[in-house]
Amino acid sequence: MALVANELKGKAEVYYDDEICQQCTRLLLKEAGLPNGLLPLKDITECGYVEETGFVWLKQKKRIDHVFQSLGRVVSYGTEITAFAEKGRIKKVKGIKTRELMVWVPVEEISLDEPASGKLICKSIAGFSKIFPASAFQIQEKENEKMNCAGLKPVVLMERSPRVVKNN
Repeated sequence: MALVANELKGKAEVYYDDEICQQCTRLLLKEAGLPNGLLPLKDITECGYVEETGFVWLKQKKRIDHVFQSLGRVVSYGTEITAFAEKGRIKKVKGIKTRELMVWVPVEEISLDEPASGKLICKSIAGFSKIFPASAFQIQEKENEKMNCAGLKPVVLMERSPRVVKNN
């Protein structure tokens, strides 16, 4: 079952083909201020972005299980990933799971604690959260692989709402 309805595609910037979708993915992560290796997808067939809501989707040919070596973590990226992107986080994520002990746990939100702290917070739908160094998800770009965004419209993300801290 497709998660992205055809009427939603009518309101979106939609791209096809792995090369352009890889560029869009890197641009999205850059605009959100998130590490560029957070979505190590392969063979992306379609990606889209609805500017008014921040809704994004990525479709790839097959599920990818990726090991983040520095963390010793396995993350599974489904054939269709959807989320809402804004500055500093992606929320209401569907299609990404992480392995905790012997169970696959869906990831619901990925955010930067504070950009200066360099900490990335991953939250599950069960309310569990893990904090990782954002640098563990950053990959070094080779000079000949620098992002070429010619022809891509800049991604405009909504500002993240400030956290409310209650003092008791």
